[in-house]
Amino acid sequence: MAATPLPTPFDVKLMNLTATVLFAGALVTGLASGLWWLLRHPGFSIAGITVQGDVAHNSAVTLRANVAPRLSGNFFTLDLAAARRAFEAAPWVRQALVQREFPNRLRVALQEHQPVAYWGRESDSRLVNSFGEVFEANVGDVESEALPRLRGPEGQSAQVLGMYQQLAPIFEPIDATLEQLELSSRGGWRAQLDGGAVLELGRGTPEEVAPRVQRFVRTLTQVVARYGRRPSSVESADLRHGDGYALRLRGVTTLVPDAAKKP
Repeated sequence: MAATPLPTPFDVKLMNLTATVLFAGALVTGLASGLWWLLRHPGFSIAGITVQGDVAHNSAVTLRANVAPRLSGNFFTLDLAAARRAFEAAPWVRQALVQREFPNRLRVALQEHQPVAYWGRESDSRLVNSFGEVFEANVGDVESEALPRLRGPEGQSAQVLGMYQQLAPIFEPIDATLEQLELSSRGGWRAQLDGGAVLELGRGTPEEVAPRVQRFVRTLTQVVARYGRRPSSVESADLRHGDGYALRLRGVTTLVPDAAKKP
């Protein structure tokens, strides 16, 4: 018969357990020390930032000089979200993608705002980008001087830009440029042409407002010719009438009850 193994004495079990605990503690301590050394080693301090993408209004040198002092931590401890916000706080920067490059560098890809219109009053320094977003910038840095001016309630810039993009091409047949477009707090649209004409367009979506403007443009030349005038002589027009529009010419006032039927 096989001999029955003797149970391990308690003191031996205790010694084995103590040795295991001590070994695990030493291992954890070693790992922690190694990690602490790794995190504090100067070789992993951020030594350089590579900037790519849109830098038309911000040079890479200027961005690095302005943003670097606001970054804290090294390659491992740097908060990438905070770094992204620091870059996006720079003028003209719409989005920034920040990535680590081992062992001690950052790579940043920037997307700048592309201005398509001014926003607000003449004294306002805000602009609208191609996504319909409002952003702050030095208007003196705008390369194009022909940007339209848009106005509207806060949060409605994309809607106003969309309406402008729908209406602007309609005025081309009369050699007019849509210079300003405003959405009132009550939902009414008002336009101003480069010649100074102010147009009350009424409420509605682009699908509702555009036909009124098209009717106005299609018939305007014939209407003003009856008074020996040109389209550039229009002072104001009210397009909110269902079957026509009210028109004011410089020096002449008239009502067009059904402009579409006028010869």
